[in-house]
Amino acid sequence: MTINFKKTYRFAVKSALYITLFSTGLVSFLTYLFFTFSYQFSLLFALSIATFSFIVIQYRVERFIYKKVKKIYDDVSLLESSTFRNQPITTDMATLTREVKKFATDKKLEIETLKVREEYRREFLGNVSHELKTPLFMVQGYLSTLLDGAMNDKTIRKKYLERAEKGVERLIYIVQDLDMISKLEIGDLNLEIAKFDIVKLVQNVFDLLEMKASKKDILLMFDMRYNKPIVVLGDQEKIQQVVMNLIVNSIKYGKLKGSTEVSIEDLTDEKVIVRITDNGEGIEKKNIPRLFERFYRVDKSGARTEGGSGLGLSIVKHIIEAHEEKIYVDSTFGVGSEFSFTLEKVKNN
Repeated sequence: MTINFKKTYRFAVKSALYITLFSTGLVSFLTYLFFTFSYQFSLLFALSIATFSFIVIQYRVERFIYKKVKKIYDDVSLLESSTFRNQPITTDMATLTREVKKFATDKKLEIETLKVREEYRREFLGNVSHELKTPLFMVQGYLSTLLDGAMNDKTIRKKYLERAEKGVERLIYIVQDLDMISKLEIGDLNLEIAKFDIVKLVQNVFDLLEMKASKKDILLMFDMRYNKPIVVLGDQEKIQQVVMNLIVNSIKYGKLKGSTEVSIEDLTDEKVIVRITDNGEGIEKKNIPRLFERFYRVDKSGARTEGGSGLGLSIVKHIIEAHEEKIYVDSTFGVGSEFSFTLEKVKNN
C-alpha cells in the first residue's frame, strides 16, 4: 500500500478564511474605535492571519486525520482487499467514505455468496451420499445373502446376481454423468460441431423411447408434420442426449395416457428453438430455479423409484451452455411443463 496520500485543502482554506474574516473585522473595528483606521494595516493583518491559520490548520488537521485514516486502511488491508492495497491513502472524507462503503458492500456480497456455496456444498454432498448409498447397499445386500448360503440355489443365485448387476450399472451411470458434468464445467469435453437434421434426431429419440412411453400409455408426437429437414449446427450425439433426457423426464413425470409433444420453430433468422411440452404433473414455482442443480429432485421420494442418476437436467443445461445456447423452462403445477432450448440454424442455400 503506497503512503503517497491525496491532500485536500478545502477544509483548511475555509477555516482560515473564517478566522481571517473574524480577526480582521474585529481588529479593524477596534482600530476604528481607538486609533486611526488604516486599510494597509488591515490588509497586511488579514494576509498574515490567513497564512498563519491556513498553515497551522492544514498541518494539524491533516496529520490528525491522516493518522486516523491510515489506521483504517491498515485494518482494512488485513482482509486482503486488493482495492485498498493498490490505492494511495486519501484524507478526503468523501472519497474515503465512498471507498469504505464499496468495500463493505463487496464483502457483504462475498459473505452471502460463500454462505450460499456452503449450503449448496453441504446439500450436494448429502445428495451424492444418498444416491450412491442406495445402489451400494443393494449390491452389498444381495452379495451378502449369496455368501450366507443362497449361492447354492441356482434360481436365487441368478436372480440376485442380476439385481446386483443392476445396482452396479446405476453406480457406473452416476459416475459417468458426474464425470461428464465435470468435463463440461472445465471445458474439457470437446464438442464435435457438425450439421444435422434436428427433425430426424427427434424421431430417432421417439423410436428409442417408444417402449418406455408405452408403459404409461404416453404418446410421443410432433406438433405438426415436418416434411422438410431442419438443419442445425451442434454436436449431434450431445444434442440427442439433451432431447432424450428431456423426453425421459417428461415420461417419468407424465400422467397415464398423457402426451409429450415436440415442436421446432424459427426463433430468429439464425436460431431455432426446440420445445418439449408435456401435460404431466407440472412443477411448482418454488422448485423451478433449482431444477438444473445436480441431484435436485422435485419429488424427494417418488422420483427415485423411477431410476436415473438425478443428473439429467444438470447435464442438459451444461451441454446447451457448452454450445453457447440458452435453455428455458415454463411450467404450471397440475397442468404440465415445457422445456425449450435454442440451436444455431443452417440456412438453406
